[in-house]
Amino acid sequence: MDSNSIKLTSSAFNNGESIPVQFTCKGENISPPLNIVDAPPDAKSLALIMHDPDAPVGDFLHWLMWDLPANTQSIGAGTVPVGAVQGPTGFNKNEYGGPCPPKGSGTHRYIFELYALDTSLGLPANTSREKLQEAMKGHILQQAELMGTVAAE
Repeated sequence: MDSNSIKLTSSAFNNGESIPVQFTCKGENISPPLNIVDAPPDAKSLALIMHDPDAPVGDFLHWLMWDLPANTQSIGAGTVPVGAVQGPTGFNKNEYGGPCPPKGSGTHRYIFELYALDTSLGLPANTSREKLQEAMKGHILQQAELMGTVAAE
């Protein structure tokens, strides 16, 4: 990838650092602010998957969102871009579910995966992560990742 590859950052934490408590179940449980830089000009939409690969139950889904406008440059804390669709998470809700590692389970990684797509997906809000990933196949122009951590008590 060239130096103009899409990037995902947050003003709340740096890649690999701890996610502040207000964005977890111990705080306000709102999504952290995200910044999207250098999305490819030919992108038609963006998709976002946030998951915890370290969950005791297996890879746990915390946030699922697609059809974000391709020109989205930032997502404010606790907000969803106009036009974006949120899908069901491991909490059985179509909204952000903050990090909530079970007691004694160590430090968990929370990975935000951003995808720039060459199409809008138009999927219904009950679309699963697996169906979203299937629909994105062959349409991913670029992708970026941001990882934050939360330690269990």
